[in-house]
Amino acid sequence: MLGYNPFELSEAVRRVVTRSISGVEARRYYRFRGGRWYGGVATGDVVGCNLRCIFCWSWRYSHFTNKGTYYTPQLVFKNLIDIASSKGYKYVRLSGGEPTISWNHLLTLLDLFNQTGYAFILETNGLLIGKHKEYAKQLAKYDVVVRVSFKGTSTDEFSMLTGARPEFFEYQFKSLENLLECGMRPGEDFYPAVMLSFTTDENYAKFRKRLEEIHPVLAQAIDEEYVILYPHVVEILNRSRVKPKIAFSPNNIPQYMI
Repeated sequence: MLGYNPFELSEAVRRVVTRSISGVEARRYYRFRGGRWYGGVATGDVVGCNLRCIFCWSWRYSHFTNKGTYYTPQLVFKNLIDIASSKGYKYVRLSGGEPTISWNHLLTLLDLFNQTGYAFILETNGLLIGKHKEYAKQLAKYDVVVRVSFKGTSTDEFSMLTGARPEFFEYQFKSLENLLECGMRPGEDFYPAVMLSFTTDENYAKFRKRLEEIHPVLAQAIDEEYVILYPHVVEILNRSRVKPKIAFSPNNIPQYMI
């Protein structure tokens, strides 16, 4: 069967992007920044992912793992707090790659942010949360919002967009089920996002119905994603020879996407 196993890739990436520093799991990051998303958010962009999306805006760091610098959770906490406090932001997040690959690092960071008053947003593809229900149980203990980013609306789209075997698409839905079963509130503590630049109306309707079957609120809480044509995104799209049906220029991003 064509395609790769994202869980095998997760382990291979984890060995490169994490290391123990004085008994603490450190993770490679390539930058810390403020930004306008969510109305203002301090972001730590991690190196390394377990998918190889053909539209990825951070592919130079998510597809390749030998870049960036190792940071302990304590240093990540300090960097994000410094940015958020200086800018007056209420939100902090991890983005860029797949944060759940360095699970112990993530939990330590959540411990540090717990009860600080900042809203912590975890941007994830959900695959590892779908595989490990224990991950969902642990997340449910924290004040965290989990944004599960679906890579397309069907198994065929998932495989085309990521290069992974199509059956792994189910783990994205399973992550929502696990979070729900572990007591997290749909639409508040967790919600789905989905890449729609390559889909059809029919597939999107089927996708929404599938979400309704998990919980009706999820179908009303979708964060719709479309490709933003940054020069490096155009580069990777050209390599894939797949053209988005809908895309936006960096200077013309709809307000609802910010």
